Amino acid sequence: MKKTLVLGASLNPSRYSNLAIHRLVAKGHTTVAVGLKEGEVAGVTITSKKELFKQLDTITLYLNAKRQQEYYNYILALDPKRVIFNPGTENAELYHLLEENNIEVEVACTLVLLGTDQY
Repeated sequence: MKKTLVLGASLNPSRYSNLAIHRLVAKGHTTVAVGLKEGEVAGVTITSKKELFKQLDTITLYLNAKRQQEYYNYILALDPKRVIFNPGTENAELYHLLEENNIEVEVACTLVLLGTDQY
């Protein structure tokens, strides 16, 4: 299973990041989350701090391109194997930074990948 950081996690059950946490947990993936508000979703603690999680496979983004800028160094410091850009998070500048650091860029929907067993 892939250890995944949901970046831009929300406590709001109607948000896609919230649904992603539920589905990641249901599929057995170790899940951690960073968001604006602290709380818990599906047994996963959402922190508002930029914690340096170890051995991350994937970061799935739920922040628009402008909001991502403050997280560039954080994302690179985490050194994930890949970053998934969900719909609405596309960002050519960050793609380039990731590729320069040998981090795979995937423009896709985490919910679709999980639902079709392509995660």
